[in-house]
Amino acid sequence: MKRVARPATRGWAPNQLPAYPSSTKRAPQAAAIALPPQLLPSQGPRWGPEQLRAGAGDLTTQVPGGTAQGQRILVHGRVSDAAGRPEAHALIELWQANAAGRYLHAADQHAAPLDPYFIGAGQVLTDAQGCYEFLSIEPGAYPWGNHPNGWRPKHIHFSLFGAGFAARLVTQLYFPGDPLLPLDPIFMGIPQAAARARLVAKFDLTRTQPAWALAYRFDVVLRGCAATPLDAH
Repeated sequence: MKRVARPATRGWAPNQLPAYPSSTKRAPQAAAIALPPQLLPSQGPRWGPEQLRAGAGDLTTQVPGGTAQGQRILVHGRVSDAAGRPEAHALIELWQANAAGRYLHAADQHAAPLDPYFIGAGQVLTDAQGCYEFLSIEPGAYPWGNHPNGWRPKHIHFSLFGAGFAARLVTQLYFPGDPLLPLDPIFMGIPQAAARARLVAKFDLTRTQPAWALAYRFDVVLRGCAATPLDAH
């Protein structure tokens, strides 16, 4: 599922973005190690609903005594392979900033308020058809110091596990119409416009719940020429 970057070379390389200086330190400096193909489908672990904490897919009500502040969003989609076959019972872990653009993390010193009722992390499993759904809060943009007046677009981080830890994809969901997208070196570090478009969720009025939550659809393709790009962050 996760494609490993080639060794760093001059010019642009996956996970090494000139406009994102930290990526140079994070990019692989040696060739990827090929795993025997027979390991990928056979090595666990496998997950079931009983292994997730109660309410892990609802990020708005994880802290007793209140609910998260901000615009509620229902995010759903389907996880499949290059042939359109569903990735059943895959674990999706997600994390994000709150509505004010701040993470619940000691390293985040952005002068924006923390939400005492928002942890910013959750888990869901795909069903037998590869479909998933979670409820959250629309995240805010935030400054990140990479370049003068640099702001990260609103986004949600996704980590998908397939049959085992060797089958993993880490990526980001972005929101349609965000004016920060063409200014973001991580998003724009993906050279193909069609590939970038696959990281932008689609507004879904049919799943939007009246007076409750906006809905977005975000499908993930794990392999092939139409695969969802991996995260360069």
